[in-house]
Amino acid sequence: MKNMKRLSILILVVLIPLLGMAQPRIKDLASVEGINDIPLIGYGVIVGLDGTGDTPRSLFTNQALMNMLDRFGISVENDKVRIKNVAGVIVTATLPAFAKPGQKIDVVVSSIGDARSLLNGTLLLSPLVAPDELVYGVAQGPVSIGGFSVETEGVSLKHNANMVGRIPGGLTVEQDAGLSFDDLEYVSYSLHEGDVTTAIRVADAINEALGIQLAAAVDPVSIQLQVPANFPGGAMGLLAATESITVTPDVEAKVIVNERTGTVVIGSAVQLSSVAISHGALTISIVNTPMISQPGPFSQGTTTVAQTGQIEVQQQGEGVVVIEESTSVGDVATALNSLGVSPRDIIAIFQALKQAGALHADLVII
Repeated sequence: MKNMKRLSILILVVLIPLLGMAQPRIKDLASVEGINDIPLIGYGVIVGLDGTGDTPRSLFTNQALMNMLDRFGISVENDKVRIKNVAGVIVTATLPAFAKPGQKIDVVVSSIGDARSLLNGTLLLSPLVAPDELVYGVAQGPVSIGGFSVETEGVSLKHNANMVGRIPGGLTVEQDAGLSFDDLEYVSYSLHEGDVTTAIRVADAINEALGIQLAAAVDPVSIQLQVPANFPGGAMGLLAATESITVTPDVEAKVIVNERTGTVVIGSAVQLSSVAISHGALTISIVNTPMISQPGPFSQGTTTVAQTGQIEVQQQGEGVVVIEESTSVGDVATALNSLGVSPRDIIAIFQALKQAGALHADLVII
């Protein structure tokens, strides 16, 4: 059994460096600056509900219904409206940056009154506007809520949310966002996680792949690319030629812990210094030993110093698990897991390591 525990720990020591060498594509690390989706919002009325709509207390629904009927030449007094198969909703959608007139986009409808369910309802024609107050599309169609609510003789059964629904392809785009790549002299990538080293690596990878100096890191987030006048496809062609280039990002050393769920996420760049911890029935010792390598005679080499680490974790009645060579938080976590230590105890130990200055990483508690 002890041999099996030691084998699992050694496997982790091999995997952690491999995970740190992942090379994602530029399109996975960054987005093109200036290309943003546009949020749309509007007010709508859903009809056809089976007595589960808003009550007369929802005055805005009554008013909206009266306004709609008035447009069709039907006049109704406000105090006479008692329809329960109508509900007022907020309609939302996201307009893609390059959406064109005639495209169909999904919309979400959310009840804002006291309706009990939107099941089997149909949204009437509703204009949707952007933050600039322009109407970019109109929504209409049958609502799908993916749930139900049944009540009978004081007994109720509810499955999933029935106050929020979706209309697949319910929005018809009437106006595009006006974005275009035509005649652009520069395009820029914006990193999702700003980092100086990663920005420079992205610029260097682009220049190396294209064989020409087109990219430069402007700041820790932005990488600007100059579009050559004769580049095939212009700005679109340049983005297509660069977005699949792989880059090794430089990441901060972080340990993320969630005390509510007992979750611990450890970054590959995290390192530990020599330290000894006693936690309940546990005793943890971490020792880093410098290894000096001397060059051969007359080799004109230099003396190098490397750190070798050893972790010893002992639990009363459970024996000792030892990890040699690499000293990382991943090694500690695996050793503790092999002894059956709870995630909350592991979190407490990491917090103590940070307080002692032995944990060289940001400890983020969420």
